[in-house]
Amino acid sequence: MSGLRDLSVVYFGNDWFAENRTSSHHIARRLGNLVPVLYIETPGSRSPQTNVRDVRKLWRKLARALAPPQKVGERFYVATIPQIPFRRLPLIDRLNRWLGAFLARRAMRQLGFGRRISWFVVPHPGPLAKRLGETLTVYYCIDDYASYPGMDPVAIQALDDNLTKQADVVFVAPRALLEPKRRLNPNVHFSPHGVDFEMFSQASNTATEVAEEARGLPHPVIGYFGTIGEFVDFDLLEYLAESRPGWTFLFVGFAAADVSRLQRFPNVVFAGPKPYETLPRWAKAFDVAIYPHQVNRQTRHSNPLKLREYLATGKPVVSVVTPETECFSEVVYLAGNPEAYLAAIERALREDNAELCRKRMAAVKGVSWDARFQETIAVVDELLERK
Repeated sequence: MSGLRDLSVVYFGNDWFAENRTSSHHIARRLGNLVPVLYIETPGSRSPQTNVRDVRKLWRKLARALAPPQKVGERFYVATIPQIPFRRLPLIDRLNRWLGAFLARRAMRQLGFGRRISWFVVPHPGPLAKRLGETLTVYYCIDDYASYPGMDPVAIQALDDNLTKQADVVFVAPRALLEPKRRLNPNVHFSPHGVDFEMFSQASNTATEVAEEARGLPHPVIGYFGTIGEFVDFDLLEYLAESRPGWTFLFVGFAAADVSRLQRFPNVVFAGPKPYETLPRWAKAFDVAIYPHQVNRQTRHSNPLKLREYLATGKPVVSVVTPETECFSEVVYLAGNPEAYLAAIERALREDNAELCRKRMAAVKGVSWDARFQETIAVVDELLERK
């Protein structure tokens, strides 16, 4: 790792203190074990809503933007640079560039950062690429951001394409985005998600206790952990809950969408967001884990981290059919419509055994975040040695 040894990393990601741990957090944390990292939260990819949570979050981010970088690790600091979301307006675009560059440079000066690379995991701060005196620019693209609900798809796609062109190297998690990215930049590498296998595999350990709030729930428990957003197929979930009133449908995570349609069912339980490290204890309560997302542009162009985390728990997994979930067809039950989804859950409950549990875990055991990180850094290190 000679190329990285004398460098710092300015890392543009999502909310460091978010309820979910995404690839943005996993990669950044491992970078912080090697070199000093300034992790810059860049809220503003979508227009804020008028709900209490978004308003509080906006004020919290504005307060952080005025504060010096917060130390959260030995060589790891977090700062915030808000992005004004109405970026199609020329004045807003110029203001975002000026404010972003000013705050990023100020934070780097406060930390005494010298030679550095910039590392982007989201596209909307992309106009800062090549403007911070960096030796190398990395774009680690984990999703089709323009397909997210609440986004300005034209503006976000333009930012994504431009960052792809500007970057010295691009890593792509979704297989479906490889060719589109390679048309814009010849140096694109496929880098699917890893998994925190050691942590999630605790769900299969007899010594792991079920989360206290999940004890006593009627079985079978059909479980889901993660954000419950607009990407979830609520029609499917309503059909399942109505079809099997004797089953418990347990959702662990923040409800970012209107879930009132499901709250009317007595067999649906919303546990709310829980600390990341407690998820294996919640998964321990599951009889089947589900990936019930809508099949649309966003999911067809995604590389679901959740699927790997489910498999690491050893629990049976039932999923909708997308290009990425099909890659796990030997260990995941796939279903293309609500009736087939219900039948797949019933089959998963009926067939589950210790041998299938081991097979599911083995499918992801070799793709830890540490392994993915080493592959990524090897590419970056080779580029730095040419500088």
